[in-house]
Amino acid sequence: MRVLIVGNGGRESALAVKLKEDGRISKLYFAKGNATTDKLGQNVYEDDVVELRKFALKERIDLTIVGPEAPLVDGIVDEFHRHGLTIFGAKKRAAELEGSKAFSKKFMQMHHIKTGKAVIFDAYQDAIDYVRTQQFPLVIKASGLAGGKGVVIANNLGEAESTIHSFMIGRLYGDAGIQVVVEEYLDGFEASIIAFSNGKKLFPCIPVKDYKKVGTGDKGPNTGGMGSVAPSPEFTEVHYKDFEENILNPTLAGLHASNIHFKGFIFFGLMVTQNGVYLLEYNMRLGDPETQVILPLMENKLLDVINDCLDGKDVELKFSGKKAVCLVMASGGYPGNIETGFEIRNVEKAHSQVLFSGARNVGDKVITSGGRVLSLVATADSYEEARNAVYADAKTINFDYEYYREDIGKF
Repeated sequence: MRVLIVGNGGRESALAVKLKEDGRISKLYFAKGNATTDKLGQNVYEDDVVELRKFALKERIDLTIVGPEAPLVDGIVDEFHRHGLTIFGAKKRAAELEGSKAFSKKFMQMHHIKTGKAVIFDAYQDAIDYVRTQQFPLVIKASGLAGGKGVVIANNLGEAESTIHSFMIGRLYGDAGIQVVVEEYLDGFEASIIAFSNGKKLFPCIPVKDYKKVGTGDKGPNTGGMGSVAPSPEFTEVHYKDFEENILNPTLAGLHASNIHFKGFIFFGLMVTQNGVYLLEYNMRLGDPETQVILPLMENKLLDVINDCLDGKDVELKFSGKKAVCLVMASGGYPGNIETGFEIRNVEKAHSQVLFSGARNVGDKVITSGGRVLSLVATADSYEEARNAVYADAKTINFDYEYYREDIGKF
């Protein structure tokens, strides 16, 4: 069986490691891949949806799995289906739940999904006039795709006005910010739950704690994620029942009512407050770095789960009782300006799993090529043991201007 994985992050490295264990897969391809996937299969450099479809036909790809959000929003699943290719991921219409925060918020409101109060703005002055009447803090989101960075908590009017200007006028994230969503601020802790969809039902994985802020102690701007822990020790059975009743089930009902059907992943970004669990956002794909801690704990064969979903069958997900911790090592300056091209040293001395993302092989060396450079992943009987393992390796592995948080998995 020949499998193509679209993407080049730590998430795709985790998928590669999980699928490489399956003897039914004869060859793995990655577009565009990274230093990990380069060793587990073949990296290819087709980029847009049509080029990927042509490659899949030429190489007789049996299954394509889509990692990042942009190809889904661009309609890769619809394009592959039109040419008889098997692909696991959200169709273009379903992907709009991630590609447009405005569309997503309207969907939540229409289907009575528990979420924070929000107002959507297409006009700059209307947004400015609105925030001048509100209590702070407020959450301001660029409606379109911004790589996980287009969300700002404004603590005062000055920050709110500056953020709206940078999104809508300054085009900090291009067209992603020409429409903004202004939401009430919810105080609590975040959690992520990723579910598989078989087109009719949703099958949730274990809850994950993701660390989005760049700095230790949740300081600084949002990033794509600086680490993760599974299962989340904060997310209780009571929280799960609240999620199931007020978010999961209404989402499924809303998908059916809106005639949105897909076979792929759906990610629930949650905030747990004193008043219960609220939905912050949908992602229509696996999370990064959530995938890095979910897959090592999954006892199912991933290929079986995906094939069953594609066939419309129910699945029973099974996870081990161990704990998993992922620590992301990043280039200094991330998520802002960074420098790359530095050799990553002492990787061979690591005891935990090293999953590259922003790194590529150059001869016999591994060189940094992005903001989030690599994920260190360890599983153990306790969070402390797994945490100690990844931090020991973070001290051993080094590259110029490296950076990582000091508090991942510390409870």
